[in-house]
Amino acid sequence: MTRRSGHVPDSPGLPVVDIPGIDRSWSRVVVASDAEGTPRSWHVLDTGPLLAARGEQVRATLLCVHGNPTWSYLWRRVLEAAPPGWRVIAVDQLGMGFSERPVQPRGLAARIEELVRLTSALEVSGPIFSLAHDWGGPISLGWALRHLDDLRGVVLTNTAVHQPEDSAGPAVIRLARLPGLVDWVCQQTPTFVRATTALSVPPLPRPVHQAFAQPYLAPDRRAAVADFVRDIPFETDHPSRAALDAVADGLGSLSQVPALLVWGARDPVFGERYLQDLLDRLPHADVQRYPSASHLVLEDRPEGIGVIWQWLRSQLGEDPHADAAGSDPAPAPEVARVPIAVSLSSPSHTAVVELVGDGRSVTFAQLSARVHDVARGLAARGVRPGDRVAVLVPPGIELTTLVYAVWRLGAVVVVADAGLGLGRLGAALRSAGPKLVLGISKALTLAAVTRVHAERVLVTESGTELDALALVGRGLGGSAALLPEESDLPGSIDGAVLFTSGATGPPKGVVYTRDQLSAQVALLRDTFSLGPGERFVAAFAPFALYGPALGLTSVVPDMDVTAPHTLTARRLAQAVEAIDATAVFAAPAALRNVVDTAGDLDAHERGVLEGPRLVLSAGAPVSVHLLRSVQALLPSATTHTPYGMTEALPIATLDPTALSPTQASGQSGVCVGHPVPGAEVGIALLDGRGIPAEDLITTPGMVGEIVVRGAHVKDRYDRQWAQQRASDRPAGWHRTGDVGHFDGEGRLWVEGRLAHVVTTPEGPVTPYPVEDLIRTVPGVSDAAIVGVGPAGTQQLIAVVVPEGRLGPLACRMSTGTPRGAGVLAPPRIARAVRQAASGASPVPVAAVLVRDWLPVDIRHASKVDRGSLSGWADAVLHGRGVAAAVRAALRPGAPHTKSR
Repeated sequence: MTRRSGHVPDSPGLPVVDIPGIDRSWSRVVVASDAEGTPRSWHVLDTGPLLAARGEQVRATLLCVHGNPTWSYLWRRVLEAAPPGWRVIAVDQLGMGFSERPVQPRGLAARIEELVRLTSALEVSGPIFSLAHDWGGPISLGWALRHLDDLRGVVLTNTAVHQPEDSAGPAVIRLARLPGLVDWVCQQTPTFVRATTALSVPPLPRPVHQAFAQPYLAPDRRAAVADFVRDIPFETDHPSRAALDAVADGLGSLSQVPALLVWGARDPVFGERYLQDLLDRLPHADVQRYPSASHLVLEDRPEGIGVIWQWLRSQLGEDPHADAAGSDPAPAPEVARVPIAVSLSSPSHTAVVELVGDGRSVTFAQLSARVHDVARGLAARGVRPGDRVAVLVPPGIELTTLVYAVWRLGAVVVVADAGLGLGRLGAALRSAGPKLVLGISKALTLAAVTRVHAERVLVTESGTELDALALVGRGLGGSAALLPEESDLPGSIDGAVLFTSGATGPPKGVVYTRDQLSAQVALLRDTFSLGPGERFVAAFAPFALYGPALGLTSVVPDMDVTAPHTLTARRLAQAVEAIDATAVFAAPAALRNVVDTAGDLDAHERGVLEGPRLVLSAGAPVSVHLLRSVQALLPSATTHTPYGMTEALPIATLDPTALSPTQASGQSGVCVGHPVPGAEVGIALLDGRGIPAEDLITTPGMVGEIVVRGAHVKDRYDRQWAQQRASDRPAGWHRTGDVGHFDGEGRLWVEGRLAHVVTTPEGPVTPYPVEDLIRTVPGVSDAAIVGVGPAGTQQLIAVVVPEGRLGPLACRMSTGTPRGAGVLAPPRIARAVRQAASGASPVPVAAVLVRDWLPVDIRHASKVDRGSLSGWADAVLHGRGVAAAVRAALRPGAPHTKSR
């Protein structure tokens, strides 16, 4: 690097001006020699002197290293949140922040050496953790590799150590590095400095913007900003390339060092590909990913600071949460397991039938051979055990083949169905980080548009691409890309990433191991007597995938599986007839439309529907009235409503139509039956503020969060360390987010979602019991209750749908303002609603509002979106207008229904 001219020296240390968030008692100037041995004055924020002044012994040290063009201000809230006994040091790198500005530019190797010398001058000793951002990442990691004896963990936020060979460097950096622009953008003007903080989502407050820019107000103070950009070693012959490669290659030495990656997924500089590269190098790392955060992830999501401290403290065993989530879990109840492979118990029997197109079908033997060949073809394309493969193909032979081929390889299938909505589907794929996306044309276009960095393979309905893969697999003989022996695939490795519906927040990836998938398949088999010889109509696509493992013949009806309400009675009859089905699975919205269209059936079709012995429905509460209507159409069928969720299914089951009035007397909510064998359920009692306890009980009548464990319960939330830790209490259990109670016979009753409990001054109010009573009011066809106001002082609001308003299909096609939005219920209805609600609520209903429909989740079209409904009610009651109310209630593209 060349020496800069026109340099103006200055005195290191904070300026006189006030800088918000900085405690001046943290600030100090430390002298340490640079890489050439010249003494330099560094500005650091350091809580060490304060600890010494208070007589506190240092338990551990956290070394924080910023990138370009920030400074130690980036870590101000980390210092502020430091627990007792933790020393936090946030450095201003030479030439940056308020440290000395040497004339000579600093390269990566020099900066690593200089950080080593600074920490020596600061007399830093173990245990030590590092925390870094941006180009502070490779600098801190280079330092870490030289302090392995004292290093206890590394935390990285939006950084990189390697440029993936299959993609260009970040566009904003490549633009800034252009010879004609770098000096102007980075030094002569504050463009680069200001642009960095402009990336934040939501925008940073003006005083924070100004604080980040404070060290860089004049061109001579921005020289190192330009130097940092020039020092990014994109080129193979760049002076700093060898140093960066050494850091990247050395990360294998950290295989026994705990690591946490905190990531803003909307970062235009260090995006998902850099996260994936770090995970390839640090596969043991914990991840906390924030889908809507940008480059300055801890500015966009300050709660990430609490996550970092919780993780750091857990590494020293001092996290208060460690007793609940960090201890060794007790063993879950043992259950049988079914291999996640195509069953060959009846090889000549039909495995999968397609109703669209030419009505193809495949036997179990044919399917097994095709799976084997396609798996070998995928192996030839470089897919290895542990790799993630997203499969975005409509239900049928192709989808089934691909899923079982991925499992046969020991790879991980990523299932994110289009029922999430296109935006959420793209976000889900990005979060999972697949190596390969196999999909139809629309799916691959979506993957490209939503910046899913993965190899893409087109799969058409004819399956010609899979034929080609199978041909490759068959042609390999015994010489190349051999599959691992199935017995060599440990049950403990990941098998699938499945995504939640997102009914109470962004969809989360749920990771299952192969053992957990095997246990789930076995529980479904044993609970509902599903095995060879049974024939299954799956109106919810994921359930069709378990058919081949169980030896079930399966078919998906001719419907849009992403829109359950498109299943009609006639299409159900066609599917039942196609395989002489014995069992049917359909979401509540699908069953509603089947009942609503039953009048279209002819005598033959009605006769066909007399065949199935079992109807299963899950995804949302199912009314007894609906199930009795279903039984009138399928008179031979028992109707079961298995209770569970993406994280655990089944947990309990029941035929609600068999529950007598005597059994239901005195209970409230929705009865979901006794826990299935292999599932253990407890209740975390709610306190007066609606907060669940840590201990679990099974006492009848006590309301709390439902907590479950079993061999078929999820392994973890994918790349959501904080959410997983919060849900894993006690260790090995899963907090479902549902609330309910046991009755005296051990049956479980669900009363709603924990997030939807209304926290009133008189105590928590669960939604289902109140809503059930409101629905008994003459003239009311549906209802939901929500809370408006601060937690603990919320007012109870009832939202009712009068009889005769828009039906579900009409509502889906309605784009205008809903009739009655923001209208208070007529006095007669309001009085009746309040009177009914008083039977289940300790507080009176403050207001009764009228709507034409209730918003529901996208995937099942059954779960009422009480979060958006609460925002709508708040807008109405505070007079923010109909338009604001509608925007608060209705996400673009969300479906609606008039029933729960």
